[in-house]
Amino acid sequence: MGLLDGKVAIITGAGGGLGEAYAKLFAREGAAVVVNDLGGARDGSGAGTSAAAQKVVDAITADGGRAVANGDDVSIVEGGQAIFQTAIDAFGQVDILVNNAGILRDKTFANTGEQDWDLVVKVHLKGTYNCTAPVWKYLKDNGRKGVIIMTSSTSGLYGNFGQSNYGAAKAGIYGFMRVLALEGARYGIRVMGLAPGAFTRMTSDLPGMRDREPSVLALPENIAPAVLYMASDLAEGQTGKVLGVSQRGVSEMKMLQVPGFRPSEPYTAQDVAAHADEVFFPADWERVVTL
Repeated sequence: MGLLDGKVAIITGAGGGLGEAYAKLFAREGAAVVVNDLGGARDGSGAGTSAAAQKVVDAITADGGRAVANGDDVSIVEGGQAIFQTAIDAFGQVDILVNNAGILRDKTFANTGEQDWDLVVKVHLKGTYNCTAPVWKYLKDNGRKGVIIMTSSTSGLYGNFGQSNYGAAKAGIYGFMRVLALEGARYGIRVMGLAPGAFTRMTSDLPGMRDREPSVLALPENIAPAVLYMASDLAEGQTGKVLGVSQRGVSEMKMLQVPGFRPSEPYTAQDVAAHADEVFFPADWERVVTL
């Protein structure tokens, strides 16, 4: 008996990397899976084929699972609706959505053009909205419990050099997730997030990742069990949280807070400066929170 028996899951960006690992694991655990992938390069160029998605579907069905391919574009409203409709047409329901699709156009902010900014935000942040909206409406209007999982990043939670566009989108996704977790509680819709530190096509040549052997725990198939946990009834009662998953383990990730300076009367800028050690993160906070 699988953890997802009788469930239908939509996984975006599932033609390779993390999404592929999620799709295969979910199928082995009994879910019927919509494998969405537009195709194309890491920077979002050359898209327009569902061949990558179909390859994953073929592997799932060869292993005895149930899956269908979808090549729609998450970055447009019509694409999100079509992905949802694929699940309804093929399997008659939706229980789980994993928003995983993404691209990278890393540059320093001085070199980031409008197109680089707009496309990254459109795929990540608006794409998450586009795919979530029809699933949310379906679950809410039909009184169905469900799970929506969004992909954030430490780049959005804490920042990362050269990723102003990506970090802004991922911070937005974190905020979106937190709000929907609050709103979804009344409908039985759980909303959670992931901040993965995985070795994939998206990350393999980034600084700190290239020219080194990846940790086995950073491989997509070893990130996937945390997402299975979030999607399954094992996580019943958990919502509004982001799991950081990497070679260093599994932990809750959030924007950090420290006690701060709590004045009991009007204060000056000089007072804030005098309490700077209480207001700001410790100097070594990056070491503490980096995946």
